Amino acid sequence: MKGQEWYQADDVAREYDSKRFSKGGRLIDRREKQAVLSALGPVEGKNVLEIACGTGRFTVMLAERGANVVGLDISAAMMAQGRQKARSAGVGDRIEFIRGDAARLPFPDDHFDAVMAMRFFHLADTPAKFLAEMRRVSKEQVFFDTFNSFSSRVVYNWLLPMGSHLYSREDVEQLLSGAGLRLADESHDFILPYGLYRKIPNGIAGELRELDETIRDNEFGEKLSSVSYWNAEVV
Repeated sequence: MKGQEWYQADDVAREYDSKRFSKGGRLIDRREKQAVLSALGPVEGKNVLEIACGTGRFTVMLAERGANVVGLDISAAMMAQGRQKARSAGVGDRIEFIRGDAARLPFPDDHFDAVMAMRFFHLADTPAKFLAEMRRVSKEQVFFDTFNSFSSRVVYNWLLPMGSHLYSREDVEQLLSGAGLRLADESHDFILPYGLYRKIPNGIAGELRELDETIRDNEFGEKLSSVSYWNAEVV
């Protein structure tokens, strides 16, 4: 994985949410959570694994809706923030945080109803291996997002300190086929790069978001989207 040392630093974990999901970043947080809930549907009573759970944004959200969630991450510091968030939300008993390697998941085959990963595949050095493991431990569903190669992300990617893997639709289709998954649904969003939203006040970000959605809804806008959400079924 790219940037492991950076990602696992204590100071990065403490400031991760405030830097990325405050100001205009709130719009990103809201949209990503909407994408997860739309894909997974009702989760009450389901067993869900989140790969690269980080500070528990999605882990806690799913537990609040009645899911039994395992959050796996390589960063103990990130998961410490997640545990604190889970306790504050009163769902600590519905979440288990595990430090582990997504390429060698410590679970038996078909163990979870759904497996998901957000903000993960752009850092993955062996995406096929990771996706195959996600499929192996899922009975029904695998959900993940990617950053796209034909988008503004190409320019923004030059500024990232740890680099970022960008995917074409053909790349994703090949990964799904190789892992024994079938694409059930997809959505595409954010013509403008994430980093722009994070740097500006929420009010201005809201206006840009309206422009972003207008562009995306035209004939070519979807093709220019920088982020895609892929909902796949186990074959």
